[in-house]
Amino acid sequence: MDLDPGEHLWPDEEAHTARIVGIIESTLARRYSKGTTRRDAHPKAHGAVRAIFQVEKNLAHPFAQGAFVPGREYKAWVRFSNGNGNPRRPDIEGDARGMALKLCGVPGDKLHPSERATQDFICISHPVFFIDDPARYVKIVERGTSESALVRALLPLALGLKGARIASTIQKKVIASPLECRYWSSVPYRLGTSAAVKYSLRPQLDGSKIPASPTQDYLREAMAKTLSERDATFDFLVQLRPPNGSVEDTQTEWLEAESPFVKVATLVIPKQTFTTPAQDAFAENLSFSPWHSLPDHKPLGVVNRVRRVVYEAISAFRHARNEAARPEPTGDEEFR
Repeated sequence: MDLDPGEHLWPDEEAHTARIVGIIESTLARRYSKGTTRRDAHPKAHGAVRAIFQVEKNLAHPFAQGAFVPGREYKAWVRFSNGNGNPRRPDIEGDARGMALKLCGVPGDKLHPSERATQDFICISHPVFFIDDPARYVKIVERGTSESALVRALLPLALGLKGARIASTIQKKVIASPLECRYWSSVPYRLGTSAAVKYSLRPQLDGSKIPASPTQDYLREAMAKTLSERDATFDFLVQLRPPNGSVEDTQTEWLEAESPFVKVATLVIPKQTFTTPAQDAFAENLSFSPWHSLPDHKPLGVVNRVRRVVYEAISAFRHARNEAARPEPTGDEEFR
């Protein structure tokens, strides 16, 4: 692994990563029959919607690098989801909320050969992540996927005090609409050849209320209602690493007071209908990874290194069990 300045391998990182893959594959094989295998994390999608990513016309250095070409527009797909591994879990229960953005038609060599013309950005509804130690990561996956309620109850002990506090905060998140939630990359990425950054998507819509009697899938319903009436827009923001910011410590927030987020693009989700069986099936087969990336946006740190192996392995495993192709979208797909 080619490490950037500030990166360092953790003890037995490779072995722990392989162990994580094995546990997840065994869990999915036990949980789902062939042909029905879902993602291990974020299996419940509220929908995948088409979008346009518009880079700021007057963007300057150091932000105007990689895909952030001033004035450039990309067609895109955006998948909104819940983080919990149970795809039938009611939306009203607290959870991490995910936003996975895939830019299409992005020229240039990519870090992973599984997709050649896309750039992915993976974000959740919290500015930091709850784990950065691969050894703890293994324990979390082991306990979180156990069939024993007692073992699952011991999960917070595997996180450590700081990690448990972060996870508790993340899992309490209840929102009115995925289109009105702020998202963060939580972990760092390269910008150009030397800078390290984090991303955030800030919604321009607000004002929705959680229903008095929410249905199990009220977040999908909220998205469908909004997009039947108007566009939804997010500001795509980039934060440069502050002086003491670490690329390996994913549990410590980079404070905006020390390094403010800067807008580099606008993500426009146009008015549309997305709740068709064909589009849902397309979304289910999409594969997202931070390593679907230009070198100028290389993922940094231990969580991203683990993701490189785990995301690819689990995507291949899931698609093989479902006998489904892994599409690389162009942004021109049409569904009825």
